[in-house]
Amino acid sequence: MQRSPAQLRVLDAALALFGEYGISGTSLKMIADQIGVTKAAVYHQYKSKEEIVLAVAEHEFRHLEEALELAQRERSRTVAREKLLASVIDMAVTRRRWVRALQSDPVMVRLLAGDEALTSVLNQVYSVLIGGGTTPEARVSVALLAGAMGVSVVHPLVVDLDDETLKKALLKVARRTFEIPG
Repeated sequence: MQRSPAQLRVLDAALALFGEYGISGTSLKMIADQIGVTKAAVYHQYKSKEEIVLAVAEHEFRHLEEALELAQRERSRTVAREKLLASVIDMAVTRRRWVRALQSDPVMVRLLAGDEALTSVLNQVYSVLIGGGTTPEARVSVALLAGAMGVSVVHPLVVDLDDETLKKALLKVARRTFEIPG
């Protein structure tokens, strides 16, 4: 969906605030104050905070969809998994604050679970990562990696690691988890 510059400013401000205060801790007034407009101006762009949350998720998930499309074009399942893992890890590390909101905020979890388009993207990502496998081990591997990635990018033990170091370490662990050579 094409968004206006005003809508993108609202989304950028909301994303920053969601990462810092969580979704529940962010008000429309805070978003308005962040971009220097009135609350009415924010309402002019989006009808509700829930609409902003979903728009932020859709905007961020666009990057995931692009990575998924590139991976799905690969003939080799191993190469597809490697590319998708590298992209997902890159997104998680460079968007650390967003990952925290995505993984742990109950509002986000509820809204994502109810959005068919976003759920479909996640299911496709999981399918590439586990190769369509539905064994308990395959599903647990993806769940462990997703959970570990979400927690590890914001964990106090790695908060001081630069992005490249963290990306390399996460990719190494992910390769072992999915038994991908590298």
